[in-house]
Amino acid sequence: MKIEINKNVFTAFPELESERILFRKILLSDAEAIYFIRSNDEVMKFMDTNKMESINDAEKMIRSAEESFNNETGLNWGIVEKRTNSFIGYFGFWRILYEHCRAEIGYALNPQYWGKGYMNETLETMMKFGLKSMRLHSVEANVNPGNDKSIKLLERAGFKREAYFRENFLFNNTFYDSIIYSLLEKALTGI
Repeated sequence: MKIEINKNVFTAFPELESERILFRKILLSDAEAIYFIRSNDEVMKFMDTNKMESINDAEKMIRSAEESFNNETGLNWGIVEKRTNSFIGYFGFWRILYEHCRAEIGYALNPQYWGKGYMNETLETMMKFGLKSMRLHSVEANVNPGNDKSIKLLERAGFKREAYFRENFLFNNTFYDSIIYSLLEKALTGI
């Protein structure tokens, strides 16, 4: 058996569903919601990237997500609450390393939905997709050590701490530490 990522996931955008959430392609009509999330001080506190300054920044992000899907370098979903049909966040597999069957994840959620289990539900759905449908061997998350909420989310989902890098990331003339977490495909039985 040859070990490799399933590229068929890029044939048509994979729409997914959980109990309370629809996961669909991010659309230009989602730009305002993405801008709200990525310009929010609470959300951006541990992102170690610049806040969005305009809807145009959100539109660029959406175009980039579409381009990464077309180039088979990333899969990015909008997180839509079923009950209200509201765009509440996003989740993506990016930095896909085909030769190692590994991808990094990134996510953000509108703070109005924090603490309600939406990211737990998202992570469970996405890890099943990534490890089973994409056939990833491992999934990586790079976290700012101060981001306790994200760390707890990952640990609840079965991610294990792999490394702590001191001052390995330069942002706005300041060096920041990073923690790398990972989840292996053999953890799928626990998800």
